[in-house]
Amino acid sequence: MKVHLDWDGELRFSGTIDGTPVQVDGDAAAAPSPVQLLSTALAGCMAIDIVHILARMRTPATSLGIGLTVERATSDPRRVVAAELRFTIVGDVPEKNVARAIDLSRETYCSVWHSLREDIELETSFEVRAA
Repeated sequence: MKVHLDWDGELRFSGTIDGTPVQVDGDAAAAPSPVQLLSTALAGCMAIDIVHILARMRTPATSLGIGLTVERATSDPRRVVAAELRFTIVGDVPEKNVARAIDLSRETYCSVWHSLREDIELETSFEVRAA
């Protein structure tokens, strides 16, 4: 992966990630902050895994929504200390398959999660709705 950022003034940067445009704003006014991007990467990584795993289990979801709440330390470096992911799955998907897909993502596949500090608390929950 290749990232290039150029300073645009204040705490704002723009550039590319492997040629895809990206913006970052330390104040989160004009673009996501670095911690917001990191949190979004975690949610996206696990969601992608879950969609893929459920499809491989032959119980694909019709749709999947993710809610993420992140808690940060109150003093610098204000790192992420806890995250809660809530998955809403629509479709004829057995709950045991969703639980297994979440476990597999967290324990084996989600490279973003495995790149973070081990002492971050991560809670996950889900809801399956009929199609």
